[in-house]
Amino acid sequence: MGFVGAALAFALWLPGALEKFEARTWDLRARLFARSGKSTSEIALILLDQKSLEWAQKGENRIPWPWPRESYAMVVDFCRRGGAKALVLDVGYTEPSFWGVSDDETLGRAAADNGRVVGAVFPGDGEQSTWPAGVPQPALGIQGLEQWILKARPKRIDFPVAAFPVPEFARSVWILASANQDQDSDAIYRRARLFNTFDGRILPSEALAAYLAGIPDQRELSIRPGSLTVNDRAIPIDSNGKAILRYRGPTRTHPNYSMAAILQSELRIKEGGASTIDPAELRDKYVFLGFSAPGLFDLKPTPMPGAYYGVEINATMLDNLLSGDFMRDAPLWAGIILLLALCVGAGIAVSSVSRVGWSVPVYVFFLALAPGLGVAAYAAGYWLQVVVLELGAVVSLVGGSLVNYATEGRQRRFIKGAFKQYLSPAVIEQIIAHPERLKLGGERRELSIFFSDLQGFTTLSEALTPEDLTTLLNEYLSAMTDIIQEEGGTIDKYEGDAIIAFWNAPLELADHAARAVRAALRCQAKLAEMRPGFRARVNKDLFMRIGMNSGPAVVGNMGSRTRFDSTMLGDAVNLAARLEGINKQFHTYTMASGATVDRMAGAFPARELSRVAVVGRREPVTVYEPMMPEEFAARAKSLAVFGEGLARYYAGSFAEARRIFSSIAAEDSAAGAYAEKCAELAAAAPPEGWNGVWVMTSK
Repeated sequence: MGFVGAALAFALWLPGALEKFEARTWDLRARLFARSGKSTSEIALILLDQKSLEWAQKGENRIPWPWPRESYAMVVDFCRRGGAKALVLDVGYTEPSFWGVSDDETLGRAAADNGRVVGAVFPGDGEQSTWPAGVPQPALGIQGLEQWILKARPKRIDFPVAAFPVPEFARSVWILASANQDQDSDAIYRRARLFNTFDGRILPSEALAAYLAGIPDQRELSIRPGSLTVNDRAIPIDSNGKAILRYRGPTRTHPNYSMAAILQSELRIKEGGASTIDPAELRDKYVFLGFSAPGLFDLKPTPMPGAYYGVEINATMLDNLLSGDFMRDAPLWAGIILLLALCVGAGIAVSSVSRVGWSVPVYVFFLALAPGLGVAAYAAGYWLQVVVLELGAVVSLVGGSLVNYATEGRQRRFIKGAFKQYLSPAVIEQIIAHPERLKLGGERRELSIFFSDLQGFTTLSEALTPEDLTTLLNEYLSAMTDIIQEEGGTIDKYEGDAIIAFWNAPLELADHAARAVRAALRCQAKLAEMRPGFRARVNKDLFMRIGMNSGPAVVGNMGSRTRFDSTMLGDAVNLAARLEGINKQFHTYTMASGATVDRMAGAFPARELSRVAVVGRREPVTVYEPMMPEEFAARAKSLAVFGEGLARYYAGSFAEARRIFSSIAAEDSAAGAYAEKCAELAAAAPPEGWNGVWVMTSK
């Protein structure tokens, strides 16, 4: 599914179907990483803002709109006075001044005296189809331009018409620059063109013109696919000659001044007074003059939040040029390789997991990977296409999940259906994750083994109809099975009323002995709870005997290659079965071997019952009766007496042991069994080589 996801995403990416969505993610990245550059402080803005318009209308000023060009000339003089490196007038003086030719001449003289003023030309506007006579042509050339145009075939770089400033101003500036700004298809300004052409001449952008004005003796420009070199600075460009802007922050990020404040300062200086703004604040700075008053309609949508002014886009472009950190498009080949790697990796990963819970981290990782790569690429200066990567990952993940569900999911559902009756959900999940465990054969593991049987079940079965017996047995087995599985046990098999179970396979459980004992005690408590209901139905109390042992056994699938069953084999298994039956001798119902008690490490209190020698084993086994803590505490006195009697029994003092056991026989059935055993031993000759072992003569 990885290749399918990559192919689908690529098919949508190539014709530009994802462009709108990608642009939105780019805007988020641009906002996230908006930071000042090393040259941000070298640029200043003088803004004709709403405060300036209101100031012009107050008091003695009464300056109507449009303002006389003399006011702009005062700004030009102020920048010259302060020693600004260059001044860009992002204002169209395409019509003669309302105040007469002398007003235009005043602005022209100020521009000539300054010597570093950039004027604005508006390609695509007006009716001028040739370079105006008398207006100096820019002494600017770009090496390799013709070859680049033939190869790249850029759009909207050459204009048949343009609107020029009035001659009085145009022939006085250091250079004329293009005020053209291109927006993306969604009307957002993310890229900027470094130059246009008109009538065979090059019109640098206002930003490029300002940069060149700051170093008037250096004008070496060359262009080749993907790069425009200005002196020693290589600027990454696309096939249309546009560079991707790295925005520094929201509006007014660059140092800025109100034009009214500049005018007031210049007037006070000329009158011999102290200025509000020190002209020296503009020393060696690139200054842009533009409009920010809402009514002057120079607001532009950008990736940054809120309003942005057209002059700020030019300032951002110069900032990137000075700082040398224009963004660049990630290479197509890199995008394709990442797309394939991400999609194939996502497809393989999601197909390899068998549980929904495991799928979540896979989804989270791969869905977060594309945005993460996009952010990392931005930090490195690249625009990496995130949406196509994310789309490919989504298709690969969802497709892989569907395929997995249709194939392996079918196997999982079969396994769950086949084994849910006698395996716990956790064990089933292990088998699903490792289906090879279903093959014929077994492995050696240490197990805690559980055997249980109902007392007098044969007599009970004879007294009930098959239907009633089946109902009762199912109710009993269901209750016991639920407890065993809740404790992590595996049901090996049912044999009539008998339940055989084990712990620590196939799931490894460090506390398997404690779990087995807890399950046994819970089963006894549950049966006690159910006993009154059963008595009402069968006129008999139901009791269950449980035997437990821990030790090594072979567990796995046994049988033929065509039919097998999950079970366990070994001496430890046989001993657990024997202990279930030995309960009869002591009139007890829960018995555990010393191996199980040792391994449960004090999880439950247990009293020592006996040392027994079972049929088929040479060595005697110490057996115990585990209890819930509250039961053990309630019986503390009688259990202490039992322990004293057992010590006498082990020592061969049968008469004394009988006396002790008899004192608690009414409340302790095991003590009653010992009292009878001591009476037998006391009546006969003392056994030779007595070691306290109770020998079992039958299974």
